[in-house]
Amino acid sequence: MKKFFILAPIYNDWQSISKLLEEINLNVKDLNQEFSLIIVNDASTEEQSINPSNLENINSIKVLNMRENRGHARCIASGIKYIHEKEEYDYIIPMDGDGEDRPEEIKNLIENINFNPDKAIVGERVKRTEKLIFKVCYKVHKAITYISTGQSIKFGNYTCLPKSTVEKMINEKATWSSFSGALQKVEKDKVEVPSERGIRYFGPSKMSFLNLIKHSLSIISVFKINVLIRSILFLVVYLFLISENISNVTLIPFYLVILLNILTFYFSNRENLKELNNSLENISSVDQIK
Repeated sequence: MKKFFILAPIYNDWQSISKLLEEINLNVKDLNQEFSLIIVNDASTEEQSINPSNLENINSIKVLNMRENRGHARCIASGIKYIHEKEEYDYIIPMDGDGEDRPEEIKNLIENINFNPDKAIVGERVKRTEKLIFKVCYKVHKAITYISTGQSIKFGNYTCLPKSTVEKMINEKATWSSFSGALQKVEKDKVEVPSERGIRYFGPSKMSFLNLIKHSLSIISVFKINVLIRSILFLVVYLFLISENISNVTLIPFYLVILLNILTFYFSNRENLKELNNSLENISSVDQIK
């Protein structure tokens, strides 16, 4: 029997977390493994409300209460760091706490662990449930990421990480700014399993258009050298092709590429191994719910 820690960040959405716990408890019932939960409370302003009753298939539940709100990616990084240093575990499963990462798919992740015990298992997003405009923006984000970095990243937080991968992640500065970007960087040989994006349990999505842009730039910045090299090659070829027809209009792609590189190097400053190493200092208290 292996020990799995499920990690979920939260900001105020206690109703969704309660629903998530119920769904996890239901879906791990017949898996014959030990499951515990770590909930990272990102300095929520609403009072905590979790009912641990009737969760017989979950071994333990802890809430890490953070002093300062630092955002989704840094909550995941802090949670991974905490589990690695404070708990006995074999695998960590980070997932969103709002239902968009479906607990029904935990079984698929674990089944693949049986055949690939030392590899990271990632949920490849094959279907989304958001509105059309968000789906279009998301595809643009993926296209820009691939064109600028050469990296095809089809997964998010929903993964199953063996201890060997966790050790790489907590020693990679990019983990502090982008979970998926860091995982793509440290693990080239991953196992992908199909994952359908679920519908939020309660309320609208917190992923606004602006947050999607920030999310995209955080991933791209992990591979800033790739971006720089590809940009230089593109600009050399493009300027040669337009050399006899240079104008403000034909120079628009030139300006856009320069802007992308400026933003990429700016967002790369969010990567910080020192802050990751000291992230547990931001925990004000740990509540043992079960």
